[in-house]
Amino acid sequence: MAKILIVEDNEMNLDMLSRRLKRKGHEIVSAMDGGKGVEMSQTESPDIILMDMGLPVIDGWEATRRIKAEPKTANIPVIALTAHAIAGDREKCIAAGCDDYDTKPIELPRLLSKINGLLGIC
Repeated sequence: MAKILIVEDNEMNLDMLSRRLKRKGHEIVSAMDGGKGVEMSQTESPDIILMDMGLPVIDGWEATRRIKAEPKTANIPVIALTAHAIAGDREKCIAAGCDDYDTKPIELPRLLSKINGLLGIC
């Protein structure tokens, strides 16, 4: 399956999502802030990144912009994860370079469908 980088500062959310994705056969690496997420996008070569947008150090919007600006990581799909489902959030995430957007709380079937779609997994 896929190697997924989860960039999430809430330990409970990170643990829950990691366990659920591991059960589906994915390899999980994680970062607790945007700066570390940018770094790990280069060192871990994930297939896809799940990016919380409300992160410490560097927020998810800036971390995504940095990932997409680097030739080595520019083609890694990024799915924005946010608890703030207000008008314009999706557009703001896409403008920052995210390939898709999902809201918290995470509905695993919906998120898996987005992951599989971006990775071309049937």
